[in-house]
This record gives sequence, C-alpha cells and structure tokens, in this order.
Amino acid sequence: MKGRNDKPHIGIFGRRNNGKSSLINAITGQEVAIVDATAGTTTDPVRKSIEIFGIGPCIIIDTAGIDDEGAVGAKRIQKSLEVLKTIDLAILVITDYEVGIPERQLIEQFHQFELPYLIVNNKCDLTTPREMEVDDRKVLDVSTKTHSGIDEMLQEVVRIMPESAYRTRSLLGDLIGEGDEVLLVTPIDTEAPEGRLILPQVQTIRDILDNEAVAIVLKEDKVADYLQSHRAPKLVVTDSQAFHKVEKFVPESIPLTGFSVVLAHQKGEFGAYLKGTPKLRDLRDGDRILMLESCTHLTSCEDIGRVKLPRLIRKFTGKELQFDFVSGLNQIPDIQQYAMVIQCGGCMVTRKQLKERLRPAIEAGIPVSNYGMVLAYVNGIFDRAVAPFATP
Repeated sequence: MKGRNDKPHIGIFGRRNNGKSSLINAITGQEVAIVDATAGTTTDPVRKSIEIFGIGPCIIIDTAGIDDEGAVGAKRIQKSLEVLKTIDLAILVITDYEVGIPERQLIEQFHQFELPYLIVNNKCDLTTPREMEVDDRKVLDVSTKTHSGIDEMLQEVVRIMPESAYRTRSLLGDLIGEGDEVLLVTPIDTEAPEGRLILPQVQTIRDILDNEAVAIVLKEDKVADYLQSHRAPKLVVTDSQAFHKVEKFVPESIPLTGFSVVLAHQKGEFGAYLKGTPKLRDLRDGDRILMLESCTHLTSCEDIGRVKLPRLIRKFTGKELQFDFVSGLNQIPDIQQYAMVIQCGGCMVTRKQLKERLRPAIEAGIPVSNYGMVLAYVNGIFDRAVAPFATP
C-alpha cells in the first residue's frame, strides 16, 4: 500500500511553449493541464495523478520553462530545478530538434541527481523527421496534436523507470513467513487520527497479510496480558513512542522493533541512521538539530517531532539544544549549521525523495537519524530495536 505521494514521480521539463502541458494532456487523454499559446502559462510546478500501464499510478509534474526571463522567471526556473530532488524520471521536451545551453545544463543536472531521462522532440508533425541522438540516446519524435509517438514514448518511460520506484520491497518479508503471528502495538493518544490508524501501521498490516502471516493489533496496555495467555509471536512491532512501556513486557527471546525502524530499513538511509544515531551522546550545549517532517499536519501538545522528541533529547543529553523544523519537502536551510539531522519515518514520500532530503547532511558528514531510532536510543533499547534488521 502506498501513500498519496509514495508513487513514481515524473518531471516534464523544457522551454516555454515547447508543449510540456500539452504532452501531459496527451498522456492522460484529458485536459488536465492548462494549455495556452502565451509563453510561460505554467508558472509553478503542477502535479497530476496518472496511470501508466506497466508501472501503475504515477505523479507527473509540469514545470515552468527553463528559458523563463527576468527576476521572477529566474525564481520559476529555480522552482523547476528543485523538482529534480523529488522525481524518479525526467522527460525533456524540445522542438525543432533544438538542444541549446539551457537543455545541456539541464542534462548535466539529470546526471548530478542520477536521474534516468529521455528527450522528446514535440511538434514533429510540423517538421521534417530526422534521426538525432543527444548524450548517446535517441531523441523520440512525438506530436501532442496528432498523438504520434506518444505510445512509443510511454514504452520508453516504462523501460527506463527504476523498478525500485514502483516496486517496493516487503517491510517484513525477510523476517516472517506463512502462519507467523506478528504483534502490532498501536497506542491511541492525542496524536492518533480520529477513527483510523496511521499509514505506517496500515502498511505493516497489509504487508503481514501479503506474507500470509497473522497480524494481531492491540494497545500498549494489553501487551502483558496477551503475552501471558497466548503463544509467543514471531515479532513485536510497536509505535516508537511506546518503546519504553512495551520493552518491559516483551522477553528478550522475542524480536522487538518499531514501525519507524521498519520504514527506515525499507526506504530510509538505514546504514547512515545506524552510524548517526549514537552521535546523540556527542551533542554539546548550543548545538542545533534539524527535525525533518515529510508531511504537513496540525501539531498537538504531544506532537512527536516538535514536542516529545526535543524534550526527550534534551533530557537524555542534559544539554541546552536548539531545534529547527522543516515540513513537507520545503527547502532546507544552510545544512552546515546543524550538529544533527533527524528525519521522520517518511511514510508519505518516495525513497528517492527521502534520499535526496538527507543527501546534503550525509555528504557534509552530519550525523542523521530518524524518529523511531532516536526514541529507541534514548530509551536504551536501540540495539534491540535494530537487531531484527542487522546484517548477519
């Protein structure tokens, strides 16, 4: 099960009036993007949901022209370039087989972000077709007016789209098998959404069912009674905030981990988290910590990222620390000012987006961790929480 944004993202780039929005309409067969003869109609990146046979649901992003002009135009171009951090594949739209400086610079950016991409020559119905290669790849002719070449382009999209973008590995498939019982501890507190479970919990339940195992869901105050009256489960997965309560009742013989740790292993920078989390002990007075939330939500008095974690970290370290918070995929301020970066579970973003989110910190040698692993560490059960995923 994927979150709303946890789908392959495709970015459409090119100069103004090259037909980027028309291409989206041709792909979807609907008028989902505004098309106008006036150059620069698309001013900000616009996201549309589409379905591509062979991949499934995707998010396609229409961007402003890479040749936009003026001070405002420069800002639009910058916004378009920021999209590169969030997508899994890029399509560069040209016309009249023109590949100039803007296109060459953009191709360099594709390489920098390790993005697969293809180049399409739009409006081929208005020009004499010819063979063309750029960067050792064939330029595909398409016409958004006649729909010529659209099917061939989509076949190429399917071919070069990284499989990891739309086929995520099982959350628990390496740990459980058919008939195994997995105990899921899901506290219901002020942060729990009204009338439903949070996405990581739902994803874990679905994964357990997909592996032909048995999911048992209960609150933290029912764990002790359950373990006393039932056979030992194969694995216990708890909300990270309940680590300190649940750990007391789960024998060492039963593997114990957290939903956030499970997600971190599936699509986070798990190796970097393992290395970075113990750096909590090295924090000093005055250090700044960046808290990254991948979704935007209303905060409560018991918000995990903005209230509970900062309070627990200050108590654990005994240091006067400063915390900054960045939600969604908003731009990160100067990364060099931070002593540590702590990322949420990332259930609402793709692996590509999470990886690019943490790349600046990792490249700068700044320790990184995630919510669940920090909670496990400050509660003294870090080694136990990550043990189920430790490499033999």
